[in-house]
Amino acid sequence: MARVTILDKTFETSYPESQIKDAVSKVAQAINNDLKGSDPLFLCVLNGAFMFAADLMKLVNIPSKISFVKFASYEGTQSTGVVKQLIGLNEDLTGRTVVIIEDIVDTGITIEGLVKQCKDKGAADVRVATMLFKPQNCKINFKPDYVAIEIPNDFIVGYGLDYDGYGRNIPEILTLVK
Repeated sequence: MARVTILDKTFETSYPESQIKDAVSKVAQAINNDLKGSDPLFLCVLNGAFMFAADLMKLVNIPSKISFVKFASYEGTQSTGVVKQLIGLNEDLTGRTVVIIEDIVDTGITIEGLVKQCKDKGAADVRVATMLFKPQNCKINFKPDYVAIEIPNDFIVGYGLDYDGYGRNIPEILTLVK
């Protein structure tokens, strides 16, 4: 396993690029099958989900649109428990099928708020596709519709996820070495 130092922390590879590609492909296949004929709107949650969204959308072969929202709830390696909306939801969701694309569902607080916003704006169906899911850390009763990889409650970087803004460009997923 490769080790990388980012700022003051050391990380090692836990999910190589090939495993990530296979997992993204499975999510795309499920979405293509489940949402055929529904013309969904994909909402990519920035910044972390940009790599997952780009790779996923290359494999989605149904008519669809994509838009972007930005929320923040992390500082350093910890969730603050407070979700800040930085770029808002400007699309008309009335009667639409919406697929929220997340990098990771950790506590579930961010995704719960975004799902509620979509429903409040009239979305007919709201689904969540996440690259990573930490079921042991989820603080709400929630399971994403599409999960590429379930992971333990470790701090990770790479493939869009960061440590204080660094590491997003790493094409694999690395876990903090304790």
